[in-house]
Amino acid sequence: MAKNLKETVLSWIRPVGTFKFWKELVIMTLGMAVGAAGVYYFLMPSKLIIGSISGLSIVLSELFSGIGWTVRVSTIILIINAVLLVLAWLLIGAEFGMKTVYTALILGPLVDFWSIVLPVEKVITEGVSVMNDPWLDLICFVLMLSISQAILFNINASTGGLDILAKIVNKYLHFDIGTSVTIAGALICCSAFSINPFRLVVIGLIGTWINGIAVDYFTDSLNRRKRVCIISDHHEEIRRHIVENLDRGCSIYHLEGGYSGEPKVEVVSLLTQNEFAELLNYLKEKKFDVFITAGNVSEIYGRWHTRNDSRDA
Repeated sequence: MAKNLKETVLSWIRPVGTFKFWKELVIMTLGMAVGAAGVYYFLMPSKLIIGSISGLSIVLSELFSGIGWTVRVSTIILIINAVLLVLAWLLIGAEFGMKTVYTALILGPLVDFWSIVLPVEKVITEGVSVMNDPWLDLICFVLMLSISQAILFNINASTGGLDILAKIVNKYLHFDIGTSVTIAGALICCSAFSINPFRLVVIGLIGTWINGIAVDYFTDSLNRRKRVCIISDHHEEIRRHIVENLDRGCSIYHLEGGYSGEPKVEVVSLLTQNEFAELLNYLKEKKFDVFITAGNVSEIYGRWHTRNDSRDA
């Protein structure tokens, strides 16, 4: 048991010395800074309640204020996320849990950071919000939050809160993650009836729906791969280039030409957009006679690695 505990602790500490760890730490910090700016400059002044833990925290802060308790929004965010993080660690996995521990716990402090660096009062020139229009505030917040979420999902992290609930529902109930986020977000939006007029709640529900669409778009864009199919007499040279130079796997299929009846070989591989461009340049330089088809793939299940995996391991 002591040996297993030691191995577990070492598995947590070992990545700290890798380039991948520090790169992802910077990415997570910047991604959360974008999301926190959206919360502070657009969500909080307009009091729009979008389907998120930040929105729920605003509702609770207003309710506490109504009974004479002063509780900061950032404090409520921190408390709710702390509870959900325990669930993430136990139910989803250590890597996701560790990364989300960091991102979720810095959201509240980053909101306070923006309030110190550039107080919202200095940004608001007229009215009660930055854009002085609930629809423009909604669009700006959703855009910033969606970018933040997509960046974090791409490195197996999240902003915490609602994303954790969606992950848990997706893993154990096998609902589509977008559906899970939308349902949970809609419930949080409905809680805003206690502090906002009907019009603002409807705007929040629309914002939750747009947020789901935007997250899917940005996530698909970041995860997009090319499924490349190449038929050529130079299949061995092409296979070797993909495996040795692009550091990607590929599959070889033996075919028969439907028109000529001659035997053909097809090389199929999944590549990033940059790798696909490198492959096209290689084929152009070699002047190979090839027939290529390529399609976009946004979801991959099974073994997939980045070029830095061997160095970061």
